[in-house]
Amino acid sequence: MNPTQVDLFFTRLAAERPEPKSELDFTNPFTLLVVVVLSAQATDKGVNKATQALFQVAETPEAMLALGEEELRNHIKTIGMFNTKARNILALSRDLVERHDGTVPADRAALEALPGVGRKTANVVLNVAFGQPTLAVDTHVFRVANRTGLAPGKTPLEVERALEAIIPERFRLHAHHWLILHGRYVCKARKAECEHCVVRDLCAGCRLA
Repeated sequence: MNPTQVDLFFTRLAAERPEPKSELDFTNPFTLLVVVVLSAQATDKGVNKATQALFQVAETPEAMLALGEEELRNHIKTIGMFNTKARNILALSRDLVERHDGTVPADRAALEALPGVGRKTANVVLNVAFGQPTLAVDTHVFRVANRTGLAPGKTPLEVERALEAIIPERFRLHAHHWLILHGRYVCKARKAECEHCVVRDLCAGCRLA
């Protein structure tokens, strides 16, 4: 897409969802970090259901450590890879207490140094908790960027870099949420609902274009 088309692409997504938000439920930066870690290969709905009771008893790193691994596993056992995720959540909670005074850092390198936290997770936390214009490339963003021709790339990092290069500054803060929600509800993996798409005339892959 050329710059004019990119601008129009995000203008339309912004008009459709003026205030996009994460569909994960959280109460503070720590619980946001936990739900994003848990959301890997899991649905937001499933994560929200599992953490509703968990966060009533453990919404700080200190409380999570006090809860312990067995009890944490019991709360999240409906989520895929819950054993590994439980260990990572306790390990990152320990690091937050020991290295960051129990506070989630607003720094990419510090976040990525935490157990179980990769670039995508760090980008989500930086964007949602701290208002930084980062671009988290999940499966939805990767698909939309490639399918539409917006920002093709062979890896999530390639797509992230391509998006950073083309998205106008005024759209940067909410861009990844617009792309996620568009991929989740319209540009779906199995069958894109092109007839409901506000950017179908700009899309390289739309069957109705």
